[in-house]
Amino acid sequence: MRPVNAKLLLALLSTLNSLAHAELSRQTIFKSSGSLPSDKLIRTQWDFADQPSINSTSHLVFNTVDSLLQHWPNTRYRNGHNIIPATIPVGTLLYHGTYKQEVPNVPEWVATDPEHSYLFCRSLNETSGCWQLTLVTTRPLKVLYFDGSSAAKMFGGPMDSQDLAIWGEVKPERTMQEKERIVEICKWGEQYGLDGFLSEIMLCDFTAGVQTASFVSLAPARGGPPKWNPPPQDDAHPKPSSPHPPTRSPMFYATLYRVMESGSWHNHFPGDIRIVLDYSRLISFYDTATFPSLQTPRFGQKRLEHRLDKISKDDAKVLQARLKEALLETAEGSGSGVNWKGLMKVVTNRYAERLEVLQYILNSTASSTSRLDADINIKKAHRHIRSMLVPYTLYSAVPPERGDALRTDSQSWAAPVFELCATMHTSYMDSAAFANLMTPSESVILDSVKGVTKEICRVLVGMWAEGMEYGLSDPEVDTYQSLQGESSQNSQELITRWSTKVANLMGWLDWSHWLRCRPACSYEEMCYLPTWPFIFSKKPFPKLLPGSFMSWIEEPRHMPGDKGVWDEDRWEDPQPMCVRRVEPFAP
Repeated sequence: MRPVNAKLLLALLSTLNSLAHAELSRQTIFKSSGSLPSDKLIRTQWDFADQPSINSTSHLVFNTVDSLLQHWPNTRYRNGHNIIPATIPVGTLLYHGTYKQEVPNVPEWVATDPEHSYLFCRSLNETSGCWQLTLVTTRPLKVLYFDGSSAAKMFGGPMDSQDLAIWGEVKPERTMQEKERIVEICKWGEQYGLDGFLSEIMLCDFTAGVQTASFVSLAPARGGPPKWNPPPQDDAHPKPSSPHPPTRSPMFYATLYRVMESGSWHNHFPGDIRIVLDYSRLISFYDTATFPSLQTPRFGQKRLEHRLDKISKDDAKVLQARLKEALLETAEGSGSGVNWKGLMKVVTNRYAERLEVLQYILNSTASSTSRLDADINIKKAHRHIRSMLVPYTLYSAVPPERGDALRTDSQSWAAPVFELCATMHTSYMDSAAFANLMTPSESVILDSVKGVTKEICRVLVGMWAEGMEYGLSDPEVDTYQSLQGESSQNSQELITRWSTKVANLMGWLDWSHWLRCRPACSYEEMCYLPTWPFIFSKKPFPKLLPGSFMSWIEEPRHMPGDKGVWDEDRWEDPQPMCVRRVEPFAP
């Protein structure tokens, strides 16, 4: 018997091990993709040229669901597109400011923060204080949540979803009829045993599921809103005795700032944690399968212009059927049990800041003509992308040799990385057994997560693969040296192309994480996103009659620390601004 050649044996074992590793990787990556052969999948589902359809709403469903109960994104996109059942847990405090020591015996508004209700804490004369009622929930309150700025009396769409729930059609003429609205919506909710509605909570019965924790007379803010005359019967907000606004005091502006400040506590994740949402029964108007009539009116419009007023009568009836189904179900035991709020936060945590840093790296040479600067930054950008994709970079995913005649622009060799990146968080949900556990609402949310992660990974893995093909991962290429040959000639071209791809991706995602004051506010300021009623444009308001509610706010409606009057464009697309949180508040 011939002696065994050790080197030959080791080489053979190494080759067999590499082949086994590659085969295992291929089996693993396509495990959840059905019975189609892998080459078929690469050409269809995981094609880097396969951009989202122009009619896709996965990013819109993801964005709105991820933003529920968060003040900041729902302030910018005030026209809500979700209705979702919720509960207010036992022991939650609710506040109601008023001008008299009487617990309301009709539907009324309550706030989750006392600063908000204090705006409505009124005194009847110079010698009396104002009244603040504090309630505590004694059982879970069953409520229905409308996202967006659905508590704001503005024209243009914030109350569309409420209108559709109450009347089955949008009624802009009833925008300012707040008393009629709360009575009608509470009457409608009786059939479902609803205790109230929110953004700002509309409580239907002050004796059901709540009890008085305190009812105290507070000192009113001096130089604030005018004293109230005795109102007409059942008027929730009495009319001032004079149409002329009083002189403002520093204390009034300080109190006004406290309202804005308390609202900012719920600006971002996790939002208002005193409300518990049931994602398994969510209704999204961006669900094109359920509300197809809204798809055409949205086409070509900016998201700020999306409304529900063009919904068909048939789809409005579908909404009522969905609401009935959602509100008559028992919350316990329904749905898959997936923590959708947590899953979406995992996705945004992974990519929000990293994409912003990538954009910064790519844009840092925008004004430079230096080839060395471009070479250095493209290598930095590629390393940044590679580090983001570490959990998905399969050992078997290797680009063709540079200059290989078989090299193409399809980057099909990187498709397994693309798929693993896109399906990491959702592949276990693709089984038939799991699908049977999910409600239709959860299927809509799942599709949105899959659509968003797929597009993020399509762009990032595509850039990673392109950089790999150009040799940007070569360990012998020093960061601060110019590239050679083909890579050097294309570094500026890559920067321009990648910068455009990242900008388009971030624009498509449109996450509120990227909407903030730039430059950052000083320590004596806070970043504020203007909303009703602290705005400067008359456009969203009807003509205010002398003595009407809110007419005590001067024209123009100045914010604390504002230097002037806003124009219409800034109201159409509200942008963050720095306002003072330390005196002097007003100019």
